[in-house]
This record gives sequence, structure tokens and C-alpha cells, in this order.
Amino acid sequence: QVQLVESGGGLVQPGGSLRLSCAASGSSFSISTMGWYRQAPGKERELVAVINTDSSTNYADSVKGRFTISRDSAKNTVYLQMNSLKPEDTAVYYCNVRGIVTGYMWRRDFESWGQGTQVFVSS
Repeated sequence: QVQLVESGGGLVQPGGSLRLSCAASGSSFSISTMGWYRQAPGKERELVAVINTDSSTNYADSVKGRFTISRDSAKNTVYLQMNSLKPEDTAVYYCNVRGIVTGYMWRRDFESWGQGTQVFVSS
């Protein structure tokens, strides 16, 4: 089982910045895709950004040019640098990690979610 611990949310004024972090821990696993999703009140969870093993990235149109996703594979950690924040960025942000866990004579795909961290953008 792979556990995720998120940090870095909080309250920020419009135009401000925040950096989210998500660290994965467990045993005998390898990560393929790491990403961030968000869910605003009354709305469905949506993709914010993902980064693959080859460091290729994909962003939601609403955050392109403002948010940057990165990963430290040695630390199994993914980051989300959020700049020029807007009130509409207010949401609970969730880390998502996908990969493979292995055991003796078996392997299987896994997908883990973080507990969520609140980002509130308001003046």
C-alpha cells in the first residue's frame, strides 16, 4: 500500500503564490504518473496537472502559464507551484499517484489519493 502525505495549502490573496507538496511512502513500489486534482464546493473533482515518468506534463487550460508541476523521483515527491492565484482556484487539492506495487511472484497496479489540502484565495 502506498500512502500520500500532502502539505502546503492555506489562505492567500489574489495574485499570490503557494507551493503544494505530496510525498509517497510505502514498500516495493514504483511510480509512473503523479498529479494534482482539485474540487471546489459544489463541483466535481477536476484534473489540475499531471507529470509522467519521462517528465512530460499536462495542465488544465485554466492553470496553464500559472501553475507548474514537478517531481523529485528520488524522494517520491510531487510539487505544484501555484502563481498568480485567483479566487476561482479556491478548492481542496488532492494528490494522485499511480504505479506498480510488487511482491513475491506478483505485481499489480495501484492508485493512491492524498487526504486533500485546502487552498483558499481571497482578499
